Amino acid sequence: MTDNNNPGAMQVDVDLVRQLAQLLDATQLTEIEVEDGDRRIRVARKAAAVTAPVHYAPAPAAPAPAAGGSAPQVDVAGPSAPSDANAVRSPMVGTVYLAAEPGAKPFASVGQSVAAGDTLLIVEAMKVMNPIVAPNAGVVKAVLVENGQPVEFDQPLVVVE
Repeated sequence: MTDNNNPGAMQVDVDLVRQLAQLLDATQLTEIEVEDGDRRIRVARKAAAVTAPVHYAPAPAAPAPAAGGSAPQVDVAGPSAPSDANAVRSPMVGTVYLAAEPGAKPFASVGQSVAAGDTLLIVEAMKVMNPIVAPNAGVVKAVLVENGQPVEFDQPLVVVE
């Protein structure tokens, strides 16, 4: 859009706005912002609870913990470790946080009972904090990621049975 009466008015690239809106839908983000010189465009939508689909096919093994991580990986030890068939998976690429802030109690820990909709952890993507919630009630059997670890789309995060 151009305002012919005001030559200093910002020109909005409608096609760019549409592309950003489609990117929001494709990535399940709630907000995206781009800057080009003095021009800044922000597209946002009302945040909805993010839930990861439960997959029943075997998934690839979780990545090895990074050296020097700030928090140890939490998992069930022994031969009866749960399969990640009941794992809540990451709906996006980002960085996982197990607590609301550094030093705070984790949202979920092994052995804890959770209700459907309880926050299990947060995945940060493009400076937006996305809560990952329990798809159903159950007991946390394993936490498959470390605090601050980068995660990929569809990566198993937490096993809830």
